[in-house]
Amino acid sequence: MFHSKISGLGFYVPDNVVTNDDLSKIMDTNDEWIQERTGIQERRHIVRGQDTTTTMGVKASKIAIERSGISYDAIDFIVFATISPDYYFPGPGVALQKELGLNTVGALDIRNQCSGFVYALSVADQFIKTGMYKNILVVASEVQSLGLDMTDRGRGVSVIFGDGAGAAMLSRSDDDSAILSTHLHSEGEHAKELAVLAPGMGGRWVTDILADKNPDDESYFPYMNGQFVFKHAVVRFSEVINEGLQANNLLVSDIDMLIPHQANLRISQFIQKKFGLKDDQVFNNIQKYGNTTAASIPIALTEAWEQGKIKKGDTVVLAAFGSGFTWASAIIKW
Repeated sequence: MFHSKISGLGFYVPDNVVTNDDLSKIMDTNDEWIQERTGIQERRHIVRGQDTTTTMGVKASKIAIERSGISYDAIDFIVFATISPDYYFPGPGVALQKELGLNTVGALDIRNQCSGFVYALSVADQFIKTGMYKNILVVASEVQSLGLDMTDRGRGVSVIFGDGAGAAMLSRSDDDSAILSTHLHSEGEHAKELAVLAPGMGGRWVTDILADKNPDDESYFPYMNGQFVFKHAVVRFSEVINEGLQANNLLVSDIDMLIPHQANLRISQFIQKKFGLKDDQVFNNIQKYGNTTAASIPIALTEAWEQGKIKKGDTVVLAAFGSGFTWASAIIKW
């Protein structure tokens, strides 16, 4: 059995900074209200025509590839996590393959929302463990801003999300550095508590929405039952972190760095307090970038590593919870 390790990391966020005060000019909200409920101070939004989900993924990937020292020709496979592809189909994996000029390697698209990167990491890890591939590019990129209801009606959700991309090169490991285990879960019973219902083949399709021309139709904007999601998130975060620790005979005290999905600073703080972790054992950057869905963990992981907060030999825990509901964790020996 082979093992895989993260050999390179990179992230990209648009230059366009959108502060809470900026949002207060277009909807009935304010900096105090947003920070109190989410911890977010600002986020990045793309400028239409300058960035897309694919182009941001490409920029993050180039950094990760360069840092890994892996040649483009040595990349065997792509796993791309997003809920905001450039096209309804095909997915962005093939677009990334084209833009990077890679060989005709396989490209797999992952649709697991906020848990997408950990799911993608798990898939790539299994491919390497079985010996099928040696170097896999794992990418998560999101353009949320173009799909948000930027009015008073949508303010409870729209102030949370931002745009960005993160990437990791996963390579066969011949030393102690390795992804030790990943743990994936879902509970579709609560799918509609955090969802975009349209367009979808089982309900309202694009042609239906265009035909109706109904300005009150909210089915194509994100809906979130905030309190319900929060209550489930703190439970599932705790469960899946403990599951990973137990699978590897580790204690909470063994965690050197926890990188939680950047959904809400209050959730991260709740989990930190519950596990008794110190500030230097948990990394948060939602204050600067908002919730970038699948991209949030690789962006945070890259920043933590760049700042020297993750060192060789550290035990790093990734944990995510989001729409689906889906939740996941990964335990990594750096």
